[in-house]
Amino acid sequence: MANPNHVKQKVHKNVADMLNHCSPHLLLNQVKKEQAERSLYEYIKQAWHVMEPGKDFVDNWHIKVICEHLEACYERKITRLIINIPPRHMKSILVNVAFPTWCWIRDPSTQFLSSSYALPLATRDNLKCRRLLQSNWFQDNWGDRFTMTGDQNQKQRYENDQSGYRLATSVGGALTGEGGDIILIDDPHNVRDAESEASREEVRTWWDESMQSRHNDPKTGVFILIMQRVHEGDLTGHIIANEYEDWDHLCLQAEYENKTPFPAKSSLMFKDPRNKEGELLWPNRFGQTEIDRLKRNMGTYAAAGQLQQRPSPKGGGILRSAWWRVWEVKDEDGKLLLPEFEYIMQSWDTAFSEKDTSSFSARTTWGVFRHKGTYNVMILEMWRDHVAYPDLRREAKESYMEWQPDSIMIEKKASGQSLIQDLRMANIPVVEYTPDRDKVARAHASSPLLEAGMVWHPDKKWAKTVVDKCAAFPAGDGADIVDTCTQAWLRMKSMWLLPHPEDWEASDEVAPPRKRKALYG
Repeated sequence: MANPNHVKQKVHKNVADMLNHCSPHLLLNQVKKEQAERSLYEYIKQAWHVMEPGKDFVDNWHIKVICEHLEACYERKITRLIINIPPRHMKSILVNVAFPTWCWIRDPSTQFLSSSYALPLATRDNLKCRRLLQSNWFQDNWGDRFTMTGDQNQKQRYENDQSGYRLATSVGGALTGEGGDIILIDDPHNVRDAESEASREEVRTWWDESMQSRHNDPKTGVFILIMQRVHEGDLTGHIIANEYEDWDHLCLQAEYENKTPFPAKSSLMFKDPRNKEGELLWPNRFGQTEIDRLKRNMGTYAAAGQLQQRPSPKGGGILRSAWWRVWEVKDEDGKLLLPEFEYIMQSWDTAFSEKDTSSFSARTTWGVFRHKGTYNVMILEMWRDHVAYPDLRREAKESYMEWQPDSIMIEKKASGQSLIQDLRMANIPVVEYTPDRDKVARAHASSPLLEAGMVWHPDKKWAKTVVDKCAAFPAGDGADIVDTCTQAWLRMKSMWLLPHPEDWEASDEVAPPRKRKALYG
């Protein structure tokens, strides 16, 4: 690593030479160049037009604070740094794009290892970094410092002629024989999978057994972890629980809270400049309207983690009973009058085995309708019983004839697979459902729909039973009922592009539903 004092001496000598020999225009360019070399913050402001062409640079104090801590990492004043920050607050472009290129100006031999939860994300920032290095702006200023090598200039890995390189990989990716001077970890968790204990354990194991040994020099190697909090047991939580004394920690909330457990633990003596409860982190870009919208879309639990950096279990369970809405509209005879349903769907959770009569099979039926211009969903009936497979098949056919649903969702497991085949042979529209996360994760993923007041139930005793089963989850004995609910809600989100687009695939679209009117006795 280059000596910082030597760099400063060189800067001062260059400025003095320019004063004696250069025009004012060249002098100004040289001064800006020297400022960029000394300060990562100044470098980012000057490089912005290259990194984000056509976009205005929206300055804020948190950008400078992060830059100061990254500079301290380069100078080895800090060797372990956690930055918890809300999404879309420039974390990746600061840490994964600008910082490595700035380091190569000062010491081109620096070797970087960068990782994210998905290889395409890590590769994206790798390419942005390379494009900045190869830009006319960078080459005009520092093209004499090093040259990119032609034989190692790939998407995931490239090198310069001063022994420096940058390697992008994913959590769990192969790292045999690879290491780095500075290791960058940007969002090690996929938000959609973060509620899965198996997924979190995979990240923690990767950290403990693989990444910890990847420094070229353990005495001077640097770890920088930047992420939004997604769960109490995420990688930040793991580090806090096991090795926190070794780390510096910036905890930057979207809305300031005086009682945040980990506001800052900084060798640079940083203190959040905000002192008013609820004061925004970046008001010029994320004002109160934008933050409130994010909170509504995310739901309470996700917002507490991703925006406020304090993930914790929701009081009263994942699917609170208070979030359900009760439909009480009646006709002149006192009969419950339901809205016009544009789409009806059934959701099944079948017993694990065709021969298993000890576990429940369950079904819920749902109607989708517009309420004040927004699609909502209402549970129309619930069925749950111990049945052998022939009775299960009979029940499925009879319920289809009664409700005429537009689609039936059945999880593709033992008895469910048989049921899917039999119903399709009867020309009944069945959608195979293969969960890509566990029951708790699915509940968390679908809870924002419930919390937003978009899920209704009729004022009926059986419906209140469903509400109670959901409220007790993951405790209680209603996991089968909850599965049918969350399965239907996630399907609804996929059909009408409601919050959290990470929860569905674009191919999961369905044809426009037909309208129908229903009465419920």
